Formats: sequence, C-alpha cells, structure tokens
Amino acid sequence: MPNASTRPKRGRRHRRTPREDPARNELVSRSLESAQQCLFNQDYGTAFVHYLLVLNLAPVLKDFAKESFRFTLFKWADELDSLGRIQDLFDCYEQALELFPTDEVIINSMGEHLFRMGFRDEAAGHFHKALKLKPDYPEAKENFYRVANWLVERWHFLMLNDRRRNQKYQQAIQKAVDGGCSTVLDIGTGTGILSMCAKKAGAAEVTACELSKTMYELACEVVTANGMNGRINILHVKSLEMEVPKDIAKRVSLVVTETVDAGLFGEGILESLIHAWNHLLLPPQSAQDPSRPPSQTGRVIPAGATVFGMAIQCLEVRRHHRLCVSEVGGLAMAAAGELHSPVSCSSEDDSTEPYTTERLSRLPGGYTPLTGPFEALDIDFNNVQELEGLCSREVKRLRLPVTGEGLLDALAVWFQLHLDRENSLSTGPEEDTCWEQAIYPVQTPHNFPLRVGDELIVEISCRDAYLRLCSVAVVRDGREFRLDDCLDPDVPRNSPGPSGAAEPSRNAEAELCSALACLGTDRSPSSGLRDYTMLECAEMALLNNQPYHQSFRTAMAKLINNLKGARSTWDQGSEVAFTADSAVDPGPDPFYVLDVSEGFSVLSLMAAAQGQVKAYSSVEKPHHQEVLTRLARANGIPEEALKFWLNQGEDEQPVLQRPSREKLWSAIILDCVETCGLVRQKLMEKATLARCLLEDGGQVFPERIVLYGMLVESDSLLQESAVQGREPTLGFNIAPFINQFTVPVHVFLDLSTLQCRHLSDSVELFVLDLMNTNANYTNRDVKVQASESGRVTAVPFWYQMHLDQDISVSTFSQDSHWKQAAVVLHQPLEVRRGDWVRLTVVLHKSSISVTACVETEDEQTGTPAAPTGTPAVQSVIGSSQ
Repeated sequence: MPNASTRPKRGRRHRRTPREDPARNELVSRSLESAQQCLFNQDYGTAFVHYLLVLNLAPVLKDFAKESFRFTLFKWADELDSLGRIQDLFDCYEQALELFPTDEVIINSMGEHLFRMGFRDEAAGHFHKALKLKPDYPEAKENFYRVANWLVERWHFLMLNDRRRNQKYQQAIQKAVDGGCSTVLDIGTGTGILSMCAKKAGAAEVTACELSKTMYELACEVVTANGMNGRINILHVKSLEMEVPKDIAKRVSLVVTETVDAGLFGEGILESLIHAWNHLLLPPQSAQDPSRPPSQTGRVIPAGATVFGMAIQCLEVRRHHRLCVSEVGGLAMAAAGELHSPVSCSSEDDSTEPYTTERLSRLPGGYTPLTGPFEALDIDFNNVQELEGLCSREVKRLRLPVTGEGLLDALAVWFQLHLDRENSLSTGPEEDTCWEQAIYPVQTPHNFPLRVGDELIVEISCRDAYLRLCSVAVVRDGREFRLDDCLDPDVPRNSPGPSGAAEPSRNAEAELCSALACLGTDRSPSSGLRDYTMLECAEMALLNNQPYHQSFRTAMAKLINNLKGARSTWDQGSEVAFTADSAVDPGPDPFYVLDVSEGFSVLSLMAAAQGQVKAYSSVEKPHHQEVLTRLARANGIPEEALKFWLNQGEDEQPVLQRPSREKLWSAIILDCVETCGLVRQKLMEKATLARCLLEDGGQVFPERIVLYGMLVESDSLLQESAVQGREPTLGFNIAPFINQFTVPVHVFLDLSTLQCRHLSDSVELFVLDLMNTNANYTNRDVKVQASESGRVTAVPFWYQMHLDQDISVSTFSQDSHWKQAAVVLHQPLEVRRGDWVRLTVVLHKSSISVTACVETEDEQTGTPAAPTGTPAVQSVIGSSQ
C-alpha cells in the first residue's frame, strides 16, 4: 500500500521529545533559585512573582514546588491583608488558582480571607468546593461549619420544624387567595415555603425576593424540587430596591412576610412595608369605596401585631449586663466607674443595641415577674399612615403597678402576630414556640429593689425603626425616684451581689484609694453625663464570676510564694557580701506575669497585687486600659507593676515572646475556652510556645484541661439541628436542601436548662495537658454505661480547667460565664439501661469528632477508656462526623 511506510514515521515524529530551549531553561532555573532565596529572606512578594514565572514556564515543576508556592502565597497574602491591599490579595489568589485550579488548600485559604472580610456567601462557596475536592479535609469542614452558622441561622430550622406556625400562615394565605388576592409578593422568602403555600392555594402570580445569596439559591433549589420552577419568580434583591415594572409587572394584591425578630421590628419590617405600600402593593380597602373587589385592593399578612411587656427579676440577665459585685479577686471595683453591657435603650448613646434575646423558659435560675403583663404597642400593618407615623409618635409613658418584690433587672417583651382576624401567633414566654423573647436590661448605676405598692414608670418609643422600652423611674409613697441617678432610700449603701445578698463593705483605706483614683474625672450629676464603660455581655459575666477569680487569685499567690521561696533559697546559697564601696543592692527582681486573655480581664491586676510582680495585660482597647489603670491606682498597685503588653512594641510582634531579652515569664495565663463552649483554636500550639518562655518553676495557667461529657436524649437539639422530614413543612420537600447547612456542634447551650433526658453519668472524654506535651494523644475510646433506656441524640460537653494540682475551675457551674456545647449525632442511637456505649473521640487540629456505637457482649471486656495514637500538639473545638 502506498501509505504504509509513511504512517509510522508520522507517529514517531509526534512522540519525539520537544527540543529544549536552553535560554528558557536558564530563566526557569534562575527564577527558581531567586524564589527560594527571596523566601529565605522573607521577601514573600518577590518570591511569589518568581514562582509564578517558574510554574507558568515549566508546569512540570508544579508537584515539586507546590508546597513552597503555597507557603509563599499565604505569607504574601497575609502581608497584603495587613497593608489593606485587598484587590492585590485576591488577584494573587486568582493567579494561584489558574495554576492549581483543584488545590483544596488554596481554595480553602481564599475562603478564609473572604470570610474575614465579610464576604460570607463567597467564602461558603469556596469551603464547599474544597470539601467536594476532598471530603475529609478537616480545615475546610470546620470552616464550612463555622460559616454555615452565619449563612443559615439556627432559627431557620426551629421555624421550619414549627408545624403550628407553618399551618397558621398557610391557613391565612389560603383564605386571602380564596378571597380574591391573586397576585402575591413574598418579602424575605427564606426557603420559599410561604411562596409555595400561595401557589398551592391557587394564586395566579407569585413573586419572592431574598437578599441573602445563600438563601436565594436555596429557595431556587427548593422551588424546583417541589415542581414549581417557572411558576414562582424568585428575585435576588432587597425589597426596598424593587420597582414596578422593573421587578414585577404590576402592583400586587397580597404581601406575605415574616421579617420580624424577637423585638418585632429588628429585621426591618417597618421600612419594607412602608416601601411596599408606596411602590408595590395595590391601595388598601377603603371605607369610602367598600365595593372594590379584593383583587383590586392590597393587604398584608401579617395584618398587625400587639406587643406586650413585663418587668422581671433575673440573676442571669443581671450578671450579663451590669457589675453586681464590689470586689473581684481581692480588687475593690469602685474606681472602675459604671460598667455595663452594650445593650441599652439609653438616649445618651445611639450606638447601643436596645435589646438582646433570650428564651425566658430556659434561663438558668429562672425569673420572677415584678409586674403583670402590659400592652406596650398595637400596630396595624395594613395602615400605611400608621406605619409612617410610628417613629414620630410622642414617647408613651406607662405607670405599672408592682405586683412582686425583687430587684428590677429587665423588661421582657413578646408579641402576638395577627395574621388575619382568625389566625394569630404568640411569642410569649409560656408558649410552646420557636421564638425567643426580647430582653431590655436595666442599666442603672445602682440596684433598685421594687416592692408591692410601688409604681414603675416605663417609656415606650420607636426610634430608628426599633421598638424601645426604658424603665425610667419608680414611684414610692408619692415620691418619684429616677433609676439613673438615685439610690433606694430604704436600702443600705452596700450593693447587692449577683445573688441579691448585700456585699460586705470594703475597708476605709480601700474606700479612700478609690476616691483618690476618681479625682480628675467629673462623675457628679451636675456634669449631665453618666461616666460608664461598655463591656461585652460575656465580659460582664466574667467579672461577676467570683469563684473563677478567687481560684486564680489563690493559684497565683501559691505560685508566686513558691517562686519566692525557691529564689530565696538560691540567693542564700550564692550570697555575695556587699561593702561600702560595692554597688547598691538593687532589691529583688520582679516576677513577670503575662495575661493573654481575650477581651477585658483583671487577672493581670490580681497578679500585680501579689507584690514583687510585674504584670503585663493584653487588653487592647484604650478605654479598657484606662479602667485597669484606675483600678490599679485605687488598689494601691504601683504604676510600674502593670504594663500593657501590646503597647510595648510594634503591631506585628508576636504576643508570646520574652518580657525582655534577659528575662523569662514566671506565669503565662492563656484564654483556653470560648464563651460559646468550644476550646479556642490553636490553643495547644500557643501552650507549646508559652512553655518555652517560662523560667524554671514557672507555669502556664491552666496547666491541664479535662473535657467531660454525657449521653442525652434531646428532641429540642434535633429540632435546632435539622428539619425533621416533610411533616412539619406541610409536605413540601425542604429538608434535604436546608439540611446541607446542618452543623454537628451546638454552642451557647445552657445544659442546666436544656430540655433533655440524661442517659448516663458524666464521663471524662479527653485531656489536654498544657504543661506536658507527651501526655497528649489524638484518639481515645471511652466506654459509657447507659443509666436509662432511650435514644442518644447528643453528647453535651464542658471543661474542668486545672490551674494546678489542687485548684480547678468548671465551665459548667452556676456562676460560670461560659456556656456549654454539644455534639449532635448524625443518627440517634437506641440504648437500653445497662448497655455500654463506646464513644470514639478523634482530635485533628482544631476539631474533635465523636462517633458512638453500642458494644456487643464480646466487646465489653475492655478497659473503660483507652487513649491511642501518637502524642500531638493540637487544639479542640467540637464537631461530629
């Protein structure tokens, strides 16, 4: 055949190795060498440019250079971030992903930067992509769990599981559509359930809008899965930006929404309804023209709301919002001035939040009503003039008869949402509801006990579209006492502590020191301004945690005394005689103590109060530093004994380093547990570094952390974790889509009031030794015997922090400022009383996974708990597989 001899030759030419370009190879070689040299010199920007050149010219080197390239990228990105060069930072990541488009580490890292800068939707996309590339990648899994809490808040699960709430809305929508409302707009659609109710009811046109990109995409998936794609128009837009005919063809006859929070107006329902009436809704039914059909008039579901309130005494609220003690860890606190949380309705500061939210039925210690329920506000959402005039209404003053004795701690607020004339929903504290109540804490400089026969004066207004309730005065025996500037004339001067009992008076010397410390600051009523400092709610609760501070004080005194004794013994063994001609004895060297607690902390002051101690605080905010300085002066602590560590050097210096070139720390206090109930990230890495900076005999506080847990059956945790099938969502297929955002760890739990059945005693799950690396491990099997039969749905956990061998602090106690957390099992586990359950606890970097299984009789011969694996320097948060 004529072509038989030519084809093999053509094939051989294809397989021939390309001719090498010596100049190109030289450029690659030199650029690679330059990249490595720049990396060695910490010139990360230049190194990154050289690596880009090398990998673009020689892709075959990708595997060889990947780790170095990643390291360079991350270091350079951190520098760009610190310089505020955000666009350059993301340009670098885009260049990196052109080279490594499926590198889960780079994708995850870019997601972390996006999340820190507030781009949560985009960050979630990157974390999700990294997990698809590598499902067992723990860093991406942990990041996705964290961002999921921001993107799909936990109340979505509770609301969707609230069948009664869903049915009430469905009935009101069905009635409206049957009555002629054929065009519907769903504002803040979430998963799209109300839009689907409207379409199922027979509405001709249904439009939904959703501002959150994540929830918008979720709603699109849900609508498609329920066979309504194309029948419901979903827009990714804020309702305030919608116009006719740009977004909808014509004005609609019905708006449905549930953009309300525990304080009713906090999610912007006032603004959105005013805009809807003016731009998107048909005119309302008019008394002058009652013959107009419903299809030509507009209405809103819900039709209105009635807001109720009640004055309460509640220790849990009190200790999170104002200082309840006169002394903390031996420090007189008067010189600190007024301290309170940033939650306040005060007219002096518009930067504060007017309320927080709590489920009153689950507050540890409960609450005591001091007044009967009162009506604070009634609002008609179908009256646009009433909506527009709400914020300009005069302040409403109520005089409430006091019906119970106790300290006035807060006003608790709830509402009844009137969907229509027949259907309503209540968020009251006695209702079985998915709602919390709004809490307006009383921020006064003094505790004011109420007694039966008093009248409480409350002012109600709506400023900045927030409902504001403020307790302003008490009327007693015909006299009015303003709460912000008076003491109860019938109560001794000593202020009640957290439990309501009077605190003992401080000694005269401490009183005098406090008075002197306050000189130069005008705190008199004539100044017209209250002098106060705001601390976060968790920081206030920490200050009020007296057992915590007393334990630290005792442990610190014990350590300093031991070090003094050891130093004294050493000095006697190496005594040097001083003569008249010799240098003057400089006195004893101080002991150096570093407190690296997050936020506001007085532990450094407590250390400085021991004497012969130079304490460094990591408090950053200037007004917090000022409070500590005043406290030091008032408590007789020398100025040189307290320093602010982060003020000592440049911004970029690491927090954990020597106090000076020649000195080491006697004690380093680490902040180990977040308020939410999780161990802080990178704790063990910090502990390892801290140990290297200690003098002989020095100590890291705490020295050891023991993680405890138990088996529980809790339907409420399941309800908060995931949508439980189709039944609560009226048969709509929603669960598989929103449950993608299920997180396996629940935080900010109050285990003492959690609705659950204990199925076992508490058991030690894990130990983190901060002073001995070799004692740590990565895996542990723990055997727990079921004390009751039931379904194990979760493993709540908490910590015992051992400051030394004899002194410890629990994060699960009545005075604790910490909450607890729980791992929710992926599948509930059926157990019978007496069964042994094996919990496999695995620690990897900053996440801990827990799996559970019931042991067979053959497996029950082992030891109750067995650590396995190699020693590790890791940190813990909770998560489950």
